[in-house]
Amino acid sequence: MTLPSDTDHSPALILVVDDAPTNRYVLATTLRRAGHQVIEAEDGTQALELLSVPGPLPEIAIVDVRLPDMTGFEVCEHIKNTPATAALPVINISASAITVNDRTQGLNRGADAYLVEPVAPDELLATVTATLRYARARRRAELLAHRLHLLNHFTLALYSTTDSQELVRVTARAAAAIFGCGAAAMLTTPEGRPLVAHTWQDRPGRSRPTEPQVHTMAAWPWRRDHSGSQDRPGPEPELPCLPPDLKDPAHRRTVMGRAKPERPPVVVVIAADAVTTPDDEQVLAQLTQASTLALEALRSYSEEHALALTLQRSFLPERLPENPRAQLAVRYLPASERTEIGGDFYEAISTSAGLVVAVGDVAGHSLDAAMIMGQIRHALRAYAAEGHPPETILARLDHLLMSVEPGATVTLCVILIEYDSDTLHLANAGHLPPLLRNPDGTTFFVPEHGPLLGLGLPHPPARKITAEPGALIILVTDGLIERRHTDLQHSLGSLAETVSAAPTGPEEACAHLLEHLPPDGSDDVALMVVRLNAARTC
Repeated sequence: MTLPSDTDHSPALILVVDDAPTNRYVLATTLRRAGHQVIEAEDGTQALELLSVPGPLPEIAIVDVRLPDMTGFEVCEHIKNTPATAALPVINISASAITVNDRTQGLNRGADAYLVEPVAPDELLATVTATLRYARARRRAELLAHRLHLLNHFTLALYSTTDSQELVRVTARAAAAIFGCGAAAMLTTPEGRPLVAHTWQDRPGRSRPTEPQVHTMAAWPWRRDHSGSQDRPGPEPELPCLPPDLKDPAHRRTVMGRAKPERPPVVVVIAADAVTTPDDEQVLAQLTQASTLALEALRSYSEEHALALTLQRSFLPERLPENPRAQLAVRYLPASERTEIGGDFYEAISTSAGLVVAVGDVAGHSLDAAMIMGQIRHALRAYAAEGHPPETILARLDHLLMSVEPGATVTLCVILIEYDSDTLHLANAGHLPPLLRNPDGTTFFVPEHGPLLGLGLPHPPARKITAEPGALIILVTDGLIERRHTDLQHSLGSLAETVSAAPTGPEEACAHLLEHLPPDGSDDVALMVVRLNAARTC
C-alpha cells in the first residue's frame, strides 16, 4: 500500500530505476535534498522485485527508458498492468537522443510524465511535485468514494439492526471497515445498560480488523458537564476493552453524537492517524450520526412496544374466576416484531348456567383493533351474565359489531361448561377449532364453526359434547401455531401431538405448550387451558 500523505508537498518514497550509477546518484541526491526518501534499482528486474515485496509502495517510479534487461516502456506496462501497482505514477527519463516517437510511445504505454536528460534539478522536482499532487488528489478522491460507498452500505445495516447489541457491533465493524483501523463503539441501551464493541488488531497495519466483540460496561465513562447539555471527558477516561492501537488517548480520535440533549451519546473511537482530512472527519461524523439515529429508532420502538403492551393488557381480564367446575390457566404473549396493538383476547365468567370461557381475535393490529377487542370482550361478559347460550352470544355480538364497527371482523370461540352435567356447549365463529384431551391422553378437535363476526350471517346451533372430569380444553389464537410457509393442518397436528404429552395441570400444560411450540413473534398469542372437574350432583 502506498504511504499516506498529509499534503501534496510532503516528502514521498520514490523509486529510481537507472542502470547508470552516475545518473542514479544525481537523481537520488536531488530528491533526497528535497526531503524525499529514495530506493534504487539498476535494472527492470530488480525494480519489479522491489515493487513485489510486501510493505509500503513508493509513490512515484522514475524509470530510465534504456535498461539492460528490458525497456523502461516494458517496466511501465508491467507496473500499470499489475493490480497492486496500477495506480503508481511512472516518470520516464531518457537521453537527449531519444526520438519523438519514443516519447510518444512512453506516454501511450502508461507513463505519467517524460523527462529528457540532462534534467535540471528544479525541473525534476517540479515534475515530481506535480505528479505527486495529481496522484495524491486521485488517491484521496478514490479513498473518499470508497469510504462513502462503505458508509452508505453500513448506514443501511445500522437501520436494519433489531437490538442494541447488534447495533453497537455493526457500528464498530463499520468504523473499522471504513477507516481500515481498530475501532470501538459505545452506547447505552434503552434499558440503561452501557455497551462497548471493539475490533482487535494484533499487529500494526493489519488490513482486516477482527469481528467486533461486545461487552457490558460497569458504568458510562463520561460525565455530564454542569449545563447538562453534553458529555465531556474530564480528562478522557480509561475506556474499557479498547484494542491496543486505541489505548493511548493521544493516538485515538473520539466522536460523540446524540439524537436529543437528554440522551446518552453514541461514541465512536478510531485511530487518530486514520482521520487526516476534513472529508474523513465528515465521514466519521456521519457514521456516528447514523448510529445515533438508529439507536433512537430502537429506543422509540422499545418505548412504543412497552406502551402498546401496557395498553393492551389493560383491555384483558385482571383475574380469572375461581370455579369448582374447572381449573383455568391463560397466557398472553404480544408480538415481539410489532409495536402495534393486537386484538387477541380471552374471557372467563361464572354465570348461573355454568362457566363460560372464550378466546377470540380481532382482525388487524392497531389501536382500533384493541378498542374493538375491548368492546367485544365487555359485551361478551354482559351477554353471558344475562344467561344467553353460546350461539345467542355470538349472534348478538355479530349484530353489535355490524352496528358500531361496520367492516370489522372477529373470530371467537365460546364454550359453556354446565355445572350439573358433563355437557359442553361449543359455538365457534370462524376461530381455530378448540382441542379436547380426554383423561386417557387421546385428543380431538371440534371442527364445526360458523362465519366470522361482523359479516351479518346466521350462526349455527352450538355443538354439544360430553367431556369427562380430568379432560383438558385448549383454546388458542393463530399466533401460537400458524407459521409462514407451513400448512395449517400440519400446525394443528403438531398442536394435538404436543397436547397429548402435556401435564394434566393447566399451568403446567400452558408452560409445556409454549416450550414445545415457541411463538415466532410475528403475531400475538392468547392461550387458555381448562381442566374439567366433576360436575356437581344434587
